[in-house]
Amino acid sequence: MCKTIKQKVKFQASPTRIYQLLADSKQHSSLTGLKAEISRRVGGAFSTCGGRVSGVNVDLVPGERIVLAWRRKDFPVGTYSMATFQLSRLKNGGTELVLTHRGVPKALIPAVENDWRRLYWERIWNLLKVPV
Repeated sequence: MCKTIKQKVKFQASPTRIYQLLADSKQHSSLTGLKAEISRRVGGAFSTCGGRVSGVNVDLVPGERIVLAWRRKDFPVGTYSMATFQLSRLKNGGTELVLTHRGVPKALIPAVENDWRRLYWERIWNLLKVPV
């Protein structure tokens, strides 16, 4: 059985900046400290977390949305989930990011939720030096 993860976070940076941290290979690698190779085109492949996560870009709208067919190496063979990052500009110029991650195997939900918080949201806040 698969479940959905939903997380909402705010950052003191523009949606364009947050998009770049997630979708640019060099910036993503720098953020997580792990190798990332990310295609800039829809249908292109990506690999992050030193190859532990991989998949395909389903939709890319710079500064607004990223949709990925996403899987970790410990997912059952052939199982992909769908991770959607929706970016919205806040009145103060910052960004609200809503992650909706569907189809994560139930047994892996706690680890995947923790990875989003620890490897991404906390590191973005540290990089920007301003949690919201």
